[in-house]
Amino acid sequence: MTFATFDREGVALRYEDAGGGPAVVFQHGLGADAAQVAEVFPSEPPARRITLECRSQGLSEAGPHQALSIATFADDVAALAERTLSGPAVFGGISMGAAISLRLAVRRPDLVRALVLARPAWTFEPAPENMKAFALIAGLLRTHGRDSARAAFARSEIAIRAAREAPDNLASLSGFFDRPDLTATAALLGAIAGDGPGVSVDEVRALDLPVLVLGTADDIVHPLGFAEALAAAIPAATMVTLVSKSADRDGHVAGFRTAMADFLRRLDP
Repeated sequence: MTFATFDREGVALRYEDAGGGPAVVFQHGLGADAAQVAEVFPSEPPARRITLECRSQGLSEAGPHQALSIATFADDVAALAERTLSGPAVFGGISMGAAISLRLAVRRPDLVRALVLARPAWTFEPAPENMKAFALIAGLLRTHGRDSARAAFARSEIAIRAAREAPDNLASLSGFFDRPDLTATAALLGAIAGDGPGVSVDEVRALDLPVLVLGTADDIVHPLGFAEALAAAIPAATMVTLVSKSADRDGHVAGFRTAMADFLRRLDP
């Protein structure tokens, strides 16, 4: 595997280009990096995986905080695809990565020949209820020091509910308090929590390409109903429900790899 950087609008962005075969551009979730994708990406059939670490995530620079948005991230991914690919590719991603990929399928159909939407955290509206956890953390980081912000979050109804219903969500959310640049983290979380993919129901219903939607229960950040709604709206979508990471992390990873491998095998070369 190879990590490299490219410059877009004066911002240095890191990406991973790994493997060989048909290209798959696959994006991480909010606050994650290329390692999140590598964990669940199948080893067969052979594929070339490209993952951009979005602004202020992984080892990519943040750039201007006012530019942080799903639209900007999608434009960055499109710019990378234009640099590294010779034709349309499979696009996909986890959570925020699914929103980026869905936006690109609608706005840049010239780039996207098939789509994978894993654990989507949005459907069609910005700032859904499940994003309140990120908005809360953003607000706490703006007004508290690291330790007091962490403690305040642990006392919140959102954290208490996550501990009870979705411990994996709680672990991911709590990890934001460990990031080195809390100012940039607050800007990132606040911006994305109030954002969305910026696509309409009608635009999604008009998609004419193979789509795999992966959902999971027991997940308060990625409601199963969101995956089901997207799968119902997209004419050629296949829906697969995975075991939750909170219930069985190894089983979730194995199921993700199997479902995606089956989908890639069904695509035309």
